[in-house]
Amino acid sequence: MRSSLRTRKAPQHRRTTAKFAAAVVAGTLVLTVTACGGDDGDDKGSGDKDGGKESAAAVQLPKLDGQTVSVAAVWGGSERKVFLKVLDEFEKRTGAKVTFVPAQDPIISFLESKVAGGAPPDVAMLPQVGAIEQAVANKWAKPVGPEAQKQLDKNYAKGWQDLGSVDGKQYGVYFKAANKSLVWYNTQVFDNAGAKQAKTWDDFLKTAQTVYDSGVPPISVAGADGWTLTDWFENIYLSQAGPEKYDQLAKHEIKWTDPSVKEALTTLGELFGKKGFVAGGADGALQTEFPASVKQTFTGGDQPKAGMVFEGDMVSLPISETKAEVGTDAKVFPFPAVGDESPAVVGGDAAVALKDSKGAQALLTFLASPDSAKIWAEAGGFVSPNKSLDLAAYPNDVQRSIAKALIAAGDDIRFDMSDQAPQAFGGTPGKGEWKALQDFLKNPKDVAGTQKALETAAAKAYKD
Repeated sequence: MRSSLRTRKAPQHRRTTAKFAAAVVAGTLVLTVTACGGDDGDDKGSGDKDGGKESAAAVQLPKLDGQTVSVAAVWGGSERKVFLKVLDEFEKRTGAKVTFVPAQDPIISFLESKVAGGAPPDVAMLPQVGAIEQAVANKWAKPVGPEAQKQLDKNYAKGWQDLGSVDGKQYGVYFKAANKSLVWYNTQVFDNAGAKQAKTWDDFLKTAQTVYDSGVPPISVAGADGWTLTDWFENIYLSQAGPEKYDQLAKHEIKWTDPSVKEALTTLGELFGKKGFVAGGADGALQTEFPASVKQTFTGGDQPKAGMVFEGDMVSLPISETKAEVGTDAKVFPFPAVGDESPAVVGGDAAVALKDSKGAQALLTFLASPDSAKIWAEAGGFVSPNKSLDLAAYPNDVQRSIAKALIAAGDDIRFDMSDQAPQAFGGTPGKGEWKALQDFLKNPKDVAGTQKALETAAAKAYKD
C-alpha cells in the first residue's frame, strides 16, 4: 500500500497544557462510580437505553426507509457491542438498515480489497490520520456534506476538524477520542504492597519495584498489539524530548536514529528490561492482546497477573467485563513525567464516507452530533471530542474528568504519533513501528538496532 502522507500539511497542534493533566489528576481523586457497559448480551444492541428521549434530539435526520448503509470498523468485543447500539439508534430514527462490516488492521488494506471487489462500505471508521490521507489520495473518500459540516462547526474545536481535513477540505468526523496517557492500577495490590501513585518516571520505577517486592508482577503489557507499544514510546518521548521534537519526529523531519529517540528507548528499556517487571515476561506479553492485558490486572483477587496496566480511557470497558469496579478496585493516575511535565497524547477514530449516498452523509451527520456520542458515553470506555455532549452522560467521575479536560484543551492537542504516520509504518501488524517495538520488548538492550529498524521502515514508508 502506497502512502500519500505528503499530500497534506499536518496541522500545527500545540502541546496540551498542564491544565489538561491537572484536570485528569483531579478526577482521580473523586472516583466513586462503577463503570458500566460492555455486557455479554447479543452483539446487536437494542439501543433501548435512550428510549423515550427522541424528542430531545439535537439533530434531525432524513427518512431513509428501504435504504441500506454499511459501516466498516476494526472494533471488536465490547467496543463493537456499544457501537452497534449507536447504529441501532440511527436505524430507529431514519428507517435505514445498517450493516456492520468487521474490518482488520491495517484497515486501508482491508478497504483496498473491498474497493477492488466493487463493494466498498458506505462509511469507514478510520483510526489513523494517515489512513484518512490515504483514502483521499486513493480517491475513495467523499467530502463531508453540508449537514454534517454544520454539526462539526457547532460541536467541534477547529483542531479536531483539521485532523479530519485534507488540503483544506473536510472528509473525517472524529466520533471517538482517547486520552492515551493513563496508568490504571489494582487498588488491592497497591494497598497490600504499600505502593503509591507515581508522578515522575523515577517514582514510577520505585512503585513498580514495590509491587514486585510484594509478589505481583508490576506491569501488564499488551505486546501482541503493537499499537500499545507505540503509545508507551510516544508518552515517554513527548515528556522527555518535548513537543517540538515530537512534531518533527511525527513528520519524519528528524530521523529515528536521532539521540532523542535513543534516550526515550533507553528509558523505556529501564522498565521492559527489568526482570520480573512485565507480566509473563517478554514472551508472555507478546502473546497478550489489549483486552486480556487489562483483565489479567483486575482478576485473580489479591494475586492478579499484574498490578498496573498502561493505556487510555478505553481501559474501563474491559474492566467492566470483570468483577472490578472503577473507583474502588481500579483507579488511575496520569502517565508519569519523564521530563518537566506529564505527557498528554490523544487518539481518535474518524468516520469517512466512501460512497456518494444519502445514507452515508446522514450517518456522518449523526456521528457529528451529541445524540450519537451520548449513547457510547453512557456505556463507558469512551471519550468524545464533541463539546456539545453533556458531561452528565458519562457514567463516572473518571470519564467526566477526562472528557472535560479534553474539551477544555480545545486546539491544544497532541495526536498519537503513529496514527499520523503512513499506515505502512505506524499502523500495520508485523511491520514498521509495531514490529520494531515488539522486537525491542523482546530485547530492550538493543537500542541501536531498534533505532536502525525504525529508521529503515520509516524512510521507506514516508518516501512511498
